[in-house]
Amino acid sequence: MNQLTIRGFDDDLARRIRQLADQEGISLNRAVLRLLRRGAGLAPGKPGTDIVGSSLDHLIGTWTDEEALEMDDAIQGLSQIDRGMWR
Repeated sequence: MNQLTIRGFDDDLARRIRQLADQEGISLNRAVLRLLRRGAGLAPGKPGTDIVGSSLDHLIGTWTDEEALEMDDAIQGLSQIDRGMWR
C-alpha cells in the first residue's frame, strides 16, 4: 500500500471528511480514500460524473490567443511553491 501525506486542507474539507466518516461508519482514512476515488473518477456509479474538471470541458479551445495570454499573466504567481506549507 502506498502512503501519502496531505497538508494545507481547510476546515470545510476536514468537516466534510469527518461527516462522511460518521455517516458511513468508517475511519477518516477510508473516508478520504473514498472522496479521492470519487474525484479521480474511479468510484462506482455514472462514469464521468465525479471527474474533477469535467464540467468545464465545453470551454476547451474557445479562448482567443489574447484571452489565453491574459489568463497566463493573471495566474503566473500561482505557479510559485509556498515553502511554508511544506514545513
